[in-house]
Amino acid sequence: MIESNVDKDGFLLDHLQWNHKIAEQLAMSEGIELTDEHWQLIHLIRQFYAEFDLSPAMRPLAKYIKLHLGAECASSIYLMQLFPQSPAKYLAKIAGLPRPENCL
Repeated sequence: MIESNVDKDGFLLDHLQWNHKIAEQLAMSEGIELTDEHWQLIHLIRQFYAEFDLSPAMRPLAKYIKLHLGAECASSIYLMQLFPQSPAKYLAKIAGLPRPENCL
């Protein structure tokens, strides 16, 4: 496991060390089994981070998803089904990114 490479909340300390295997381990630690839909969003949030050097909170994340994947993928219902409780937080965590600001 990757315990030594994460902070006390389970976020990867160095996003450059991220890979698919680490994503699967981070997802498993949250009880999430990754599907193609998860991976699509994981790659998209990493693209957002590369573009803006920022882990998005929910509103900018939804806006970015809507722009790139369409409104149905940006709906809170869809995102909550994939990443329960806090989609922006868990998506960033599994994507190996820092915790978004304003996420508890």
